[in-house]
Amino acid sequence: MADTITFRLDEDTARALEVLTQDGISISMAVRSALIDAARRQAKTSLRAEAEALAADEQDRAEAMQVLRDMETLRA
Repeated sequence: MADTITFRLDEDTARALEVLTQDGISISMAVRSALIDAARRQAKTSLRAEAEALAADEQDRAEAMQVLRDMETLRA
């Protein structure tokens, strides 16, 4: 069963909601879609930041290179 959420619209939010519903989509669907999109963007941003931090970690990069060298010796 779905929960009901109530919130107050400010001017910016009301304008954004108008844009999201101008094609006839329901307010509920527009809000659900916007929340899902925002969560996906946040997850991508977090993953990108984590990847950048790992790429900048010299010790981690050195260990990864060593593993690759070790794996290469096993191929022969």
